[in-house]
Amino acid sequence: MSTNRRKFLRTLAGTVGLAGAAPFYSSAQGECLLETLRLYQDVPAGQLAGDETFWRQVKLAYSVSPTIVNLNNGGVSPQPVVVQEAVERYNRMSNEMPTYYMWRVLDKGREPLRARLAALAGCSPEEIAINRNTSEALETVIFGLPLQAGDEVVLTRQDYPNMINAWKQREKRDGIVLKWLSFDFPIEDDNRIVEAFASAFTARTKVAHVTHVINWNGQVLPARKIAQEARRRGIGVLVDGAHSFCQLDFDIPELECDYFGTSLHKWLGAPFGSGMLYVRQEKITDLYPLFAAPEPDSSDIRKFEHLGTRSFAIEQAIAQAIDFHLMIGPERKQERLRYLKRYWVEEARKIPGFRLHSPAHPAYGCGIALFSLEGVKNQELGDYLFRSHQVHTVPIEWENISGIRVTPNVYTLPEDLGRLLEGIREYAETRR
Repeated sequence: MSTNRRKFLRTLAGTVGLAGAAPFYSSAQGECLLETLRLYQDVPAGQLAGDETFWRQVKLAYSVSPTIVNLNNGGVSPQPVVVQEAVERYNRMSNEMPTYYMWRVLDKGREPLRARLAALAGCSPEEIAINRNTSEALETVIFGLPLQAGDEVVLTRQDYPNMINAWKQREKRDGIVLKWLSFDFPIEDDNRIVEAFASAFTARTKVAHVTHVINWNGQVLPARKIAQEARRRGIGVLVDGAHSFCQLDFDIPELECDYFGTSLHKWLGAPFGSGMLYVRQEKITDLYPLFAAPEPDSSDIRKFEHLGTRSFAIEQAIAQAIDFHLMIGPERKQERLRYLKRYWVEEARKIPGFRLHSPAHPAYGCGIALFSLEGVKNQELGDYLFRSHQVHTVPIEWENISGIRVTPNVYTLPEDLGRLLEGIREYAETRR
């Protein structure tokens, strides 16, 4: 092993916790990935975005199907092998003596993990609670806010169904007022979106619910600008970050929101059933936990973690996902996802009848894109792509949004997207 490679590995071990615990890094694929990371460590993210030598090595870090092209990473992303290994290792340990290894050993790792997540999010560890998904994080806020009859919440018809249903339940139980916005996306104009929210705010508005990245088509909303308009009026801001955290390169405090929830099993690539809640420190006391805590009006963020028994293996393996994410690099990941979207969309535009229903400008989107073929039912085309080309996509029919969603990830290669394009072309030909 060369001196430079030893130095590089020591740097990785010191900065992202790669301490030899993961067998993958001792395998041929793992050693090739580490060597590739060393060779490319000084290459700018924009230049690296289309370098297939680099990204082929990244793909080898996954155990994804060699026959099915997964373009539904927006639903849930596969974990890198190092994360799978960690879950299996911690799970075996737990089963040797559950009450000892789970509660006396693995549970001790929560505070270091909290610190790691806080560093990734750019905030204080005292503002991060670890939970199981975006829905749990956001419903903690939705059901925990001290709202009364007549208090208003501004949200959109294009928000995620679980969140819409949670707010509707509060409306039914507590008599709060839901003020609905509805957008015809794509929109590449911050002012248009911000003004729609601002015009809905009144003296009775208590909360603005903002979906940072619309899951249906990848539209990025100007969350920070909306938050600034809301907060100057004394309105709380709740951000749904399910599809922005670790797809976009940002720190949560930059959004100037009060509450933020995300699923770590999406763009971070953490174990299935892992999530995170951010609460601005001064807002913790007045927010009730979703699951009863000994002191519900405490200012301690940990009051939101009284979940009872859950998988400590899943929770602790989040750290390996953070390691992997940082090794690839947040900016590199963001630029690669934008590159992949641009790659297939530019080719698809040449297909007769192709329609893009997502923003093309990189400021308003990243890896997620929604498309349709004129005169073609989305479900029929989605079924054809999987049946004839084993390309897995998602037909979408939701408020003012209709099409087929395509969500690649860092292990996706241009030839994978080539199968998507081939399928679209073939189906378009049959309709002529």
